[in-house]
Order: sequence, then structure tokens, then C-alpha cells
Amino acid sequence: MADIAERKTDHIDLATSGDVGFKHTSTLLECVKLVHDALPDLDLDEIDLGSTVLGKPLKAPILIAAMTGGAARAERINLELAAIAEERGYAFGLGSQRAMLKRPEAKSSYAVRKAAPSALLLGNIGIVQATKMSSAEVSDLALEVGADALCVHLNPAMEIVQEEGDRDFRGGLAALERLRAELPLPLIVKETGCGLSQRVAAKLRRIGIAHVDVSGAGGTSWVAVETQRAQAEKKALGQAFWEWGIPTAVSVAWVHSHGFETVFATGGVQNGLDIARAIALGASAGGIARAALQALERGGPSGARRFFDNVEAELRSALLLTGSADLSALRLAPRVLVGELKDWLAQPAG
Repeated sequence: MADIAERKTDHIDLATSGDVGFKHTSTLLECVKLVHDALPDLDLDEIDLGSTVLGKPLKAPILIAAMTGGAARAERINLELAAIAEERGYAFGLGSQRAMLKRPEAKSSYAVRKAAPSALLLGNIGIVQATKMSSAEVSDLALEVGADALCVHLNPAMEIVQEEGDRDFRGGLAALERLRAELPLPLIVKETGCGLSQRVAAKLRRIGIAHVDVSGAGGTSWVAVETQRAQAEKKALGQAFWEWGIPTAVSVAWVHSHGFETVFATGGVQNGLDIARAIALGASAGGIARAALQALERGGPSGARRFFDNVEAELRSALLLTGSADLSALRLAPRVLVGELKDWLAQPAG
């Protein structure tokens, strides 16, 4: 059985170059058709991408989403991407801080405040671990890295395929209600590639959760990541559930209808047009993980900066071409939902 540092290194390798994408399931963001405005009456350079999320200003509605931590390579990746988030005014998400609980020396791989002193920084711990910890212990984990908010991630599909994974998910909702009331910083409930349903959204709203990250299906399948690491029957289980999940576009639309204050759209978001489509569905910001990691690993920090140059150019262009001077206008811009997304949203269940 691999230790946690070895597992985190495996995750980086697989997320960078492994066969871990959904094979048939897409985000369905391509089913959001933003309506072209041939008379936008706008100056491209004056379009405002700024917003305030969780009380902090963002220059663009972009989250460099949770990927890694707890391994030597993770420290370099987190520092380099956090520095980009700082200079460009993005949010930055840490990978699961579980490694800090098992190996205190792993803290350095999460210590990104030296590279991003003012960026919106999101801590991260799993629901099973959070359920077993006191509110003070959870709070200390977030405050130790200087986080502005804490993500508690839900990942039952990934865990049941992982050789070392959790199997008992009882008490999660009660733990979230306790943490929401007792933590001194905002709580974000996030999935890890399988999306949030209408039913889960309703449960979260009933206990006062105001912030979510849908992390929907269509990008990296963390079931697939663990399938690649698994042996024998776990590999077979992973193959069966490789495509499991709610597409990102569906999940964004569903949770938006429940009135959350903050909705991060992550899960297969590739570019600025995807972010524009997600915002049109009700997202506060779009999160990019694997594509950013691949750009960094291929071209170093300069390659990652070029990647985000393109993302911002695409997002700004989408606003211009829908006649939207800012993100508020984009949320009101005409759009047509087609295909499988329309079918999902026509169903009463969720």
C-alpha cells in the first residue's frame, strides 16, 4: 500500500499525462450557445472582468483549482501556480491537506502565501477527515496555511476505488453543519469530478451552506486516476464507474437554482469560452486544474502564463461578442441550451 506522499506523486503524474479523462462524458458546456451580438457597441480593451468572490476582489473570474500537495513536486507546482494567481488576480485552490495531518513536514508543500500574499486562497480537507476532527482542528488546518476559506471535498466515488480509500461516509452532513457554524472562515463544499446534484444542493442549503464548487464530470475522472493505480477487483470497479458523475454544466445550473452565494464551476473547464458559458449558467468563477498543470509542466511558468493569456483573451472576447460590458451583463445575455444539457435540465429529478 502506497504512503500518502507516493500517492500524491502518482496523482501528479497521472493528471499530467495519464489516461484519466472521461471517455464519453463531456462537461456539456458546449451545449450552452451564447447568442452572437453583431452590434456590441463596446471597446474590447475596456471590458471589465473583475468581480468580488468571498469578499476578495478578482481581476478575472478564474480559479486555479485544487490539484496537489503533500509531495516534493507539489511544492514547486503550488508555488509556481500560486505566484501566477497573485500577479493576475485569480483565486488559488490547494489540494487536499490530509497529508499535513499524517506528515507535519508536508506543510511546506501548501505554504504558498510567500508567493501569493493577497490572492484568494482556498484550503482543502476531505469530508471523512473533517467528520473525525474537531472544529478547532479543522480551523487550525486552514489558518496554518493562511487560507481565506476552506473547501471540504466530497469524493465517495474516488474513495471506494482507491486501494487506501475511505469506505464509511456517515455523519458528513452533520459535520458540515457544525463546521459552517463554528469555523471562523467561509466553508465551501466541493465535489471532486462527479458533480453536485439537486438533492445534495437542497441538503446543503437547508444547513446554511452558502458556497459550493460543483467539480462536475467531463474533465479529469478521479475514479479513472484511482483505477489506474488500483489492483484486481478495485480496477474492475473503477472501470465500471469511470464515466460516473453529473456533467459540469448540469451541476452549475442545478446548484444556481438553489441560490448559493458563490458557485465555482470546475471539472473539465478548458478555456475562456468554457468559463463564459459557466458564468452564463450562474457560476461566480470558473476553475481550471489539469489544463493549467499541463501548461506548467510543458512550458514552465512562462508556458502557464501564456495559457492564461489565452484564457483571458477568450473570456474577454466572449463578453464582447455577447454585448456584455461586464460579468453581470454576461449573466443576463441571451443564450440557448441545446442537446443533452437541455435534456438533463428538463428532468424533474436530480
